[in-house]
Amino acid sequence: MLFNSYEFLFGYLPLVLGVFMLLARLGQRQLAAAWLALGSVVFYGWWAPEYLALLLGSITANYLFGRAIATRALESRSTQPLLGLAVAANLGLLAYYKYANFFLDTVRTLSGAPLPGLDVVLPIGISFFTFTQIAFLVDCHEGKVRESNPVHYLLFVTYFPHLIAGPVLHHKEMMPQFGEKQTYRWVPEHIVIGASFFAIGLFKKVVLADGIQPWVAPVFDGGAAPDGISAWGAALAYTLQLYFDFSAYSDMAVGLSKLFNVDLPLNFNSPYKSRNISEFWRRWHMTLSRFLRDYLYIRLGGNRHGNARRQVNLMTTMLLGGLWHGAGWTFVIWGGLHGLYLVINHSWSDWRERLSLPVGLAERILAHALTLAAVVVAWVFFRAHSLDDALRVLSGMAGLQGWQPADGVAWRQWGWIAALGALALWSPNSQEIVGRWVAGAGQASRSLAQRPLLRWMLLGALLMGCVLLAVVNGSRGVSEFIYFNF
Repeated sequence: MLFNSYEFLFGYLPLVLGVFMLLARLGQRQLAAAWLALGSVVFYGWWAPEYLALLLGSITANYLFGRAIATRALESRSTQPLLGLAVAANLGLLAYYKYANFFLDTVRTLSGAPLPGLDVVLPIGISFFTFTQIAFLVDCHEGKVRESNPVHYLLFVTYFPHLIAGPVLHHKEMMPQFGEKQTYRWVPEHIVIGASFFAIGLFKKVVLADGIQPWVAPVFDGGAAPDGISAWGAALAYTLQLYFDFSAYSDMAVGLSKLFNVDLPLNFNSPYKSRNISEFWRRWHMTLSRFLRDYLYIRLGGNRHGNARRQVNLMTTMLLGGLWHGAGWTFVIWGGLHGLYLVINHSWSDWRERLSLPVGLAERILAHALTLAAVVVAWVFFRAHSLDDALRVLSGMAGLQGWQPADGVAWRQWGWIAALGALALWSPNSQEIVGRWVAGAGQASRSLAQRPLLRWMLLGALLMGCVLLAVVNGSRGVSEFIYFNF
């Protein structure tokens, strides 16, 4: 079930939220948490009921592994063998479902051996719930886990606002919230703020991301090599589609969680405003970047063993990060490009720091433009279905097929690109808008404090009206979020 579907908006969400609030009102906090966990399991089962056993089996095994590891850590006994076994089991499960066919295809191509294919369907969200639980196991090993409530652990992993496409959660920022008394109460301000966040995200998805999507597939999905204008038009259209699609999901996840008085970590912070690639990764899929930094880059040694080792660790981390996104060489190349970008960026920054060179306005503008161009080129591999498709689009972007579109310039497409580009580069993001309004409410008198809530309600109603109008009048139907595929 999709956040932007009618069954979610008018069936699932009102039922789950209504019963949760009723149980909380009656003081049944544990029952309310169990209801929310059950609702989250049903949400996942709506997608693929055949994989419910896989999800619940993974949760049960990791919970038991985690308790055993935490107990050994408290008793100052060795936890490394048990942790290694648990992590290997998680990675083995992920490898089978996500990478088995990729591995066999690669071996078949390189060796020419007639290896049979595997009829394996990728369970939705497996990357997210696997990484979430690996982080939990490592924290158990390090003695950082203090809560052992099985209902809260089930809810931590399956919590429906994040289960399918993130954010990648740490237990310490979620499980304690499920045990707090203030989570199980009616807070009108949270309802209004959450609904408005959700409405903003719904508008971004249905109107903006889905609105520019039709200009992506014709160039990327086969055909002759495009001319320069068409190739750049498709690459920029996808760059903005992905931006508003993932931004929409992140807003909707935060908003939905706020309805239940639970705060999710921010996962998206205007990444196209970044002036270097390091800043981009601090703003794009922030919780995945945090996971890769804390549980991979730092574990490999980080920057503690010299500059050469740091560059190797950066490249390794981004290659594996690319492979995490998808089982294909296009994703490996995408990750490798970002690894190379980071290596160059760190080398450049180190050189400037040694020389104490000032940064002027012209250099900041050039750095911003260069960062955006590098990101757009890498997105071509991220979107393409094959290396041939990616190279075909890049050849067009390089002007190898000329610059004259066969059917003329699609001015409507470039109008969308200009409008969405301006929003991505210069408009405040959702959390900035929320922060200003909440701060304004806190500084106002009691009577004036109601005005921001009224503004939230009016904004939510306006955006919801726009979205419903787009859905009713549009012919695209309800579309999945792009990150649901990872």
